[in-house]
Amino acid sequence: MSVNKVILIGNVGKNPDVRHLDRNVAVANMVLATTERAYTLQNGTQVPERTEWHNVVLWGGLAEVAEKYVHKGDRIYIEGKIRTNTYEDQNGIRRYRTEILAETMEMLSSRTATPPAIDGPATDSSVY
Repeated sequence: MSVNKVILIGNVGKNPDVRHLDRNVAVANMVLATTERAYTLQNGTQVPERTEWHNVVLWGGLAEVAEKYVHKGDRIYIEGKIRTNTYEDQNGIRRYRTEILAETMEMLSSRTATPPAIDGPATDSSVY
């Protein structure tokens, strides 16, 4: 048995980039920043704050909600799984892109028009 589960709480780095594919299926891409606080070790060594940037992909209804309600700087909860894609760039160099496929999103920023937590539909592999 295997488990591929990711839970992130962080701040949106820029407004989601939303596209509508064939059959009007929406897909949104956004970056989410998670930050670990700075701290001091017992020996006095200072460990600086560290921010990790995550590429998040939302499909269908989640993408549509992100398009309407998610903005740069918003704090959100994402639950999903990790996927790594391989591709060749213009120079023929193999590149890797690690993404979080969101299955659940919850808005944590206080806005008056914010919807409740939303679970996304199972990813339809025929869309890829």
